[in-house]
Amino acid sequence: MTAIPELHAGTPFDDLDDYLTLGRLGGLVLSPDGRRVVVAQSTLDAKATKYVTALWEIDPTGERAARRLTRGRTGETNPAFTSNGDLLFTSSRPTQDEEELPESLWRLPVGGGEAAVIAHRSGGITGVRAARCAPRFVVTTGVLGRSGEKDEDERLRAERKDKKVSAILHSGYPIRYWDHDLGPDVPHLLSGTLGDASQDEAVTDLVDLTSMPGPALREANYALSEDGTFVVTSWTVSGPTASIRTILVRIDTETGNRTTLVDDPAADLSNPVISPSGEYVVFSRESHATPDGAPRFTLHRYSFETRTVADVAPGWDRWATSVQWLPDGSGLVLTADDHGRAPVFVVRGGAEPTRVTTDDYAYTDIHVAPDGSAVFALRASYAAPPHPVRVDLATGAVTVLQAPQDSPELPGTLSEVETAADDGVPVRAWLALPNGASAHAPVPLVLWVHGGPLGSWNTWSWRWNPWLLVARGYAVLLPDPALSTGYGQEFVQRGWGQWGKAPFTDLMAITDAAVALPEIDDKRTAAMGGSFGGYMANWIAGHTDRFQAIVTHASLWALDQFGPTTDAAWYWQREMTPEMAVENSPHLYVADIVTPMLVIHGDKDFRVPIGDGLRLWYELLSESGLPADDEGRTAHRFLYFPDENHWILSPQNAKIWYQVVLSFLSEHVLGEEAPLPEILG
Repeated sequence: MTAIPELHAGTPFDDLDDYLTLGRLGGLVLSPDGRRVVVAQSTLDAKATKYVTALWEIDPTGERAARRLTRGRTGETNPAFTSNGDLLFTSSRPTQDEEELPESLWRLPVGGGEAAVIAHRSGGITGVRAARCAPRFVVTTGVLGRSGEKDEDERLRAERKDKKVSAILHSGYPIRYWDHDLGPDVPHLLSGTLGDASQDEAVTDLVDLTSMPGPALREANYALSEDGTFVVTSWTVSGPTASIRTILVRIDTETGNRTTLVDDPAADLSNPVISPSGEYVVFSRESHATPDGAPRFTLHRYSFETRTVADVAPGWDRWATSVQWLPDGSGLVLTADDHGRAPVFVVRGGAEPTRVTTDDYAYTDIHVAPDGSAVFALRASYAAPPHPVRVDLATGAVTVLQAPQDSPELPGTLSEVETAADDGVPVRAWLALPNGASAHAPVPLVLWVHGGPLGSWNTWSWRWNPWLLVARGYAVLLPDPALSTGYGQEFVQRGWGQWGKAPFTDLMAITDAAVALPEIDDKRTAAMGGSFGGYMANWIAGHTDRFQAIVTHASLWALDQFGPTTDAAWYWQREMTPEMAVENSPHLYVADIVTPMLVIHGDKDFRVPIGDGLRLWYELLSESGLPADDEGRTAHRFLYFPDENHWILSPQNAKIWYQVVLSFLSEHVLGEEAPLPEILG
């Protein structure tokens, strides 16, 4: 077990510094023989300014304690097992000769010994897939230049660095993603063959499989066949009016020959998973939305022999979130959002998927044991952060495996609330209640709206953690209104193109149900949310005065402004027509806002650009029903992060985020003055 810093009295949620020290698990992988499970755990560094990820081995039987495998000071990510059981990972840590390299591919031998670099490129290696039955692997890296050659890439990078050139010339769309500019390099897929680690043989030269791909592999997801002979990857193609879509292609790892497998003009195709025999590939199909029709996510199977596509689960009204083949190829194991959970399902022979797990958790990172008897996965809910488990596929029995760190004690309890919406449709939510809440000691309520909008409050979040508020005496309501996943296509359709209607009325209905509980003080309430949740916070602010405070993070304010300026404008404008923007834009109701608002935005947010936050702030002070007074004083606040993106990722900035939010809620909901961090000045 890793050393755990000494905590203050109470739970880790009672003190923000204690909370930041909690280890965070992700990235579970299973060796081809099923005998080794590896997870990545991120922990706070000595200065408490960033998280560093290390790889840990988990005993698949659950009997032995976790064992740490890597200790690089810059961390290790992207674990993948080779066919002989060696562990590959990416890291930017120095070599044994103290040579500084960009993110490179390392190999840790199965029999022990030191990890060694086996491949590196100047553009860094950002992903790796290893074949289960052959010494082949494939990586992704950014490449500059027309030829794609390593020497040209290195020369151009050096010249741009020496001459301090940052310019990027674009000829298409998009030009940025999330929090970074796209280009001037473009992603390539490179293939390599592993030598004998015991003989310290170097890897063969990486072979570029995708000469001059252009932007086709940006944000691509890909799979390598078990015998290592071919890759199936999503492939972006440009269309008219600054649109893009994704198709599926097959690439031979020896020759680089590329063949289009499935090209569907009405959908985006992604997340390929190749069958063990190499005869089929399963993939996700997301139909293109229209102003009147929500997208539909379905799972399909392509046959290499017949070149035909078939729906894997016709009529199944859930959206698969992860998929793996059974070892004999007879069916699939998958996960999907379902009523505030994300269970494990099995589907065989075109039948409707059968649910395997029956608990209240969400499962991710699934890997099927070689004999098909069990699944290894990460499991989480709002009752526990991600932790490794083994699921018996015959019985659904779950065995919790020993993680690097135990799940933390919570400062309250988790329950469910359900009510009927205005149209009679059931709406449900998780409710986190502080210990001691009762009819004799009712507590204030915070309505917390999820982002997406296509998503669900069904799993643990380190960024949006309700227990930090619960530890300070608030109940937190986590509802799934219209547009949420896990309730069927019609539930999504109810809010499609009408963000201010069913999603809003659903939220008000579930809030009514919560405040009617004897444990809740209906006179002390607040609403908050981020991204689409921030949009809803803004809409709520302009349509009701029932809350004492509203927190809006990275939020959409003026939809006519957001649509063309977000990093994925083509996606949003499938739904967001000029008419939809006018009908659903919160900025048109600014004069009706009389509730104090805390606006939070990061300057590196390209998903909801900072312009929305700046305009919201200006219009709150100049046009709202609670404007700044004659001396410029206002009850509103703006928390601005110059170097953060859509999320607040730096640990100390995250701490500031919670401190300011808690101070704002304390002032306006509790009527108590709470000091702000001195570091803010």
